[in-house]
Amino acid sequence: QVQLVESGGGLVQAGGSLRLSCAASGRTFSSYAMGWFRQAPGKEREFVAGISWSAGRTYYADSVKGRFTISRDNAKNTVYLQMNNLKPEDTAAYYCAARSYGVVLSTDYAYWGQGTQVTVSP
Repeated sequence: QVQLVESGGGLVQAGGSLRLSCAASGRTFSSYAMGWFRQAPGKEREFVAGISWSAGRTYYADSVKGRFTISRDNAKNTVYLQMNNLKPEDTAAYYCAARSYGVVLSTDYAYWGQGTQVTVSP
């Protein structure tokens, strides 16, 4: 069982930056692939970024490539999402998720956090 708690969301102007954190409980955090997803009002939840258990592989949605960076610190049971050059279309609730085996771009993750809101003003 893994419990995930996101933090770091907020209101930022376009062009600004935020760093999201996702703290995980459980001793097996390092064995899970992690993903960040987002969901805007009236839209489906979409994949943003993913990272393998060893941090050896990372994956990004085309819409965030070059602007967002996912990383993890297995010693701290935490995964991060550094978001730079934010745009109004990045406004959404952001969720972290964990799954065994590898990263997938679907929502097929076993564990989810409660989400943190990111709002980007023009």
